[in-house]
Amino acid sequence: MPDTDLLTPVAVAGVDHTSLDQTQLAGYRFEDEASFLAGAREHFKGAILLQTCNRVEILVHGTGAALSDYLHSLGRTGFTLYEGDAALRHLLALAAGTKSMIIGEDQILGQLKRALLLANECGTTDPVTDICINTAIHAGVDIRAATHINRGAVSIGSAAVQLAEELLGSLDDRNILVVGGGEMGKLVTQALAEKKLRAIYVTNRTYDHAVELAREIGGRAMRMDQLYPCIALSDVVISCTAAPHAIIAGEPLAATMNERFWPLDPTPRKLILIDIAQPRDTEDSCRSIPGVHLFTIDDLRSVSEKNMEHRKDEAAHAGELIENYLPEFIRLYNRTAAGDLIAGLYTWAESIRVRERDKALGKLDCSNPRTLAVIDDLTRVLTKKLLADATLSIRASAECTDITTARKLVDAITHGEQVCFLKHD
Repeated sequence: MPDTDLLTPVAVAGVDHTSLDQTQLAGYRFEDEASFLAGAREHFKGAILLQTCNRVEILVHGTGAALSDYLHSLGRTGFTLYEGDAALRHLLALAAGTKSMIIGEDQILGQLKRALLLANECGTTDPVTDICINTAIHAGVDIRAATHINRGAVSIGSAAVQLAEELLGSLDDRNILVVGGGEMGKLVTQALAEKKLRAIYVTNRTYDHAVELAREIGGRAMRMDQLYPCIALSDVVISCTAAPHAIIAGEPLAATMNERFWPLDPTPRKLILIDIAQPRDTEDSCRSIPGVHLFTIDDLRSVSEKNMEHRKDEAAHAGELIENYLPEFIRLYNRTAAGDLIAGLYTWAESIRVRERDKALGKLDCSNPRTLAVIDDLTRVLTKKLLADATLSIRASAECTDITTARKLVDAITHGEQVCFLKHD
């Protein structure tokens, strides 16, 4: 049922780390985001797709029923659906970081901005979806400033470093290899830069990116064809590429582990392999290789739980701020959504203006182009001035969530309906 506080319907559907593990999330993702958005454009006034390591969210300017039907047609089920003000509340919680695996992490703000940018490039945004994302981002920044929810906050990348430190006791004098030079790679290396490591190696498909990242943290860049020799030298490997397929395979990794024997040791030296890529960078067969201890994003839940224990009070405070922010969000939403209602009103008025203008011109000698221009300008200005007060009233009613009055005003003008307005004290 549509939310009576909103002028037009809005819905969000999604899955995240709380309902699916990484394998299931990988199967839910849309590999070609542009194609998905192009398809959504045929069904909704606006659509935005947010895909991260831990969630897939679809925001549409449309009804929840239509969004549900559309996702079912694409073979996607098991999603959580939010409609109306619940959808706006969900967006606020996302941007505030209260729904992240690592509570309070800041990365979600950049991910929301990129999702909006992609939708703009694909031509699937509209004023309503724009205001939804931009307002959520603005609120997310404000909530972080008003709370300590992101104080000492860890991203997925720094959580991976924390996990490695817990597993080894200390990272002092350890050799670390970071596979991937993108945003996640930067977060990992930033966290590692604070440790007393012996060496940090960085490898990436684009060697120049590896060089740039290694320079920032005093590490050493390696080419991707040196991947396994680098693994042989490392105590910890943190992999976070954007590759669509596994880049660390079981067979060559097993051969590499055969080089990691200390003299007289019966087993190879332990290798901590932390894969935080989505989709996975490592083949699952790597788990069975002696000496290899493979961890994925799912294993970071323990870090998330500890993080949450430290931030329960701040998360509760953030929740209160979200509820306080929601009425303003609804006001901004309705102010923007009123544009559609007002546009319909002006379209109706323009058709009448043009018709009556042409009737008048037909009765006059309009051989002079200036006469045509003057009459056209006159009718245009009159139409705009006659609708000015009505436009202000419609927008004001929408902002005050008096949706009924906003719609009745338009109906009264366009269909000649009589509307009774009650005076309020």
